[in-house]
Amino acid sequence: MDESAARDVVITREPVELHKVLKFEGLVGSGGEAKGVIDDGAVSVNGSVERRRRRKLVGGDVVAFAGCTLRLAYVPPAEDATA
Repeated sequence: MDESAARDVVITREPVELHKVLKFEGLVGSGGEAKGVIDDGAVSVNGSVERRRRRKLVGGDVVAFAGCTLRLAYVPPAEDATA
């Protein structure tokens, strides 16, 4: 896995579930499709095949699927300035 070619994905909460990352980043067309490719062993997290659909991901994790590599970066949401 070539992390230098990874696309950075900003998440504003931790953890986030693996199948949701695949869906929201457009690597699959639906949540059901995401669960299927995970079940098939087509997704890796941090270099290892991952078959847990609800694998909890945090900033720094690297997800690879179908030739695309995503590097998660956690950025806390900005505090409300009006409070």
